[in-house]
Amino acid sequence: MNSEPLTVNEGGRVRPVHCSLFTVLVFLLTPSSLFGQIQDNSFLLEEAYNQEAGVVQHISAFQRSSNGGWGYSFTQEWPLGGILHQLSYTVPLEHADGLGTGLGDLAINYRYQLAGSPEARTVMAPRLTILLPTGREERDRGSGGLGIQGNLPVTLLLSDRLVTHWNLGATVTPSAKNAVANEATTLDLNLGASAIWLVRPALNAVIEALWLSEESVVGMGQSQREETILLNPGLRVAFDIGRLQIVPGFAYTIGLSPGSAEDGVFFYLSFEHPFKRQ
Repeated sequence: MNSEPLTVNEGGRVRPVHCSLFTVLVFLLTPSSLFGQIQDNSFLLEEAYNQEAGVVQHISAFQRSSNGGWGYSFTQEWPLGGILHQLSYTVPLEHADGLGTGLGDLAINYRYQLAGSPEARTVMAPRLTILLPTGREERDRGSGGLGIQGNLPVTLLLSDRLVTHWNLGATVTPSAKNAVANEATTLDLNLGASAIWLVRPALNAVIEALWLSEESVVGMGQSQREETILLNPGLRVAFDIGRLQIVPGFAYTIGLSPGSAEDGVFFYLSFEHPFKRQ
């Protein structure tokens, strides 16, 4: 379960068709007993399912787009006793040509299961995140100040084969800084929706749409807003090995905002397993 919506970093273009065909071939040639059912493995968006009691999830995401940069993030999600409360953290690593590679801003996330359960048709789990200024703002890898982020994911099960996810969120950084130490308050907004088609329980087609409105510091007390629209079609598949579920996924991110967003590839890998005896 993704605890934080991801944004596409700028990086190099790779054609996705061969990887997509490879995923389908692996699915068709693997014994059916190894496949599981996918429920909580979105890419750029956030679904509304908290971790169940005694189950931990490890999520890796890698993004590369057409100007040579890339980003990697690792997220680990833990239930606090049961499904009602969840803690997680996200560690980002970013690279941009001319600026090098380094740590971004760390995220500490708390989610509350406000409505629903894994079996419900309507599920809601608001999240509150503290963003720690561990990235270097002069290298364009951080905001330069402590940030607070809120996101409301809602999941709707429309039928046995169609699930939708809806996100609405905002990030406030009261003392954001730019590369020359100018400081201002910034407000970022995100709005997203996705549709998941269950081709089979263990093979899903994913289509995500994400709108981002982000502010950057351009002078003392001054900020500049930029809007980005992303479309993210992809595939994901689940393998069950004992009590371990492995979910690899692939998507091709299309930037729909002229002059701002870059196309890119997105790779996803999740490991989910019990951490105590049931």
